[in-house]
Amino acid sequence: MKNWYLLFLMVFALNCSQGKQPIKEGTAWQMKMNADFKDATKSPLKNKDRKTFKGLDFFTFDSTLVVTATLKRTPDTEWFNMKTTTDRISLERVFGVLTFKINGKLFQLNVYQGKELMTEEGFENYLFLPFIDNTNGISTYGGGRYIDLKIPEGDSLILDFNTAYNPYCAYNEKYSCPIVPRENYIDADIKAGVKMFVKE
Repeated sequence: MKNWYLLFLMVFALNCSQGKQPIKEGTAWQMKMNADFKDATKSPLKNKDRKTFKGLDFFTFDSTLVVTATLKRTPDTEWFNMKTTTDRISLERVFGVLTFKINGKLFQLNVYQGKELMTEEGFENYLFLPFIDNTNGISTYGGGRYIDLKIPEGDSLILDFNTAYNPYCAYNEKYSCPIVPRENYIDADIKAGVKMFVKE
């Protein structure tokens, strides 16, 4: 009788666990991304996609894609209209130029500052790094990806490509996303961060 009872408990527990959709584990950043995407108040996903959401698809963490970049500030740059995926225009300026190496190869990217965003509480020191690379349209979103940065006290900062994420318009066309400027192209396969979103 005792064995039948144990068997019942095991089957019951198995059935309960199959009914749930646990969030995939990963780095702290990946787990927060997944939690935000599951949260209806934060998620860019359409309701029908969020209901079946099990977790974003990430590349395996790659320590060689955590690099120290030198920041050359460009304080005299003018504000310009950065195009977006809609009619909206984002007023931005080049805050500086980041220089870094990946696998011994030297790269440069412009890092941007938004005129409106810098006036919002909590975003006074925010910098926006959009980029495109050779994985776009293959294993990552075709329009490129973004990295969030903060203005450093000195002239260098840590650039972690493992935190590269897709624009919200990759998940829902209602969003207006800045289009990555052509000059922010990395001639390399940046296999880190969030992969292309594939609907369930």
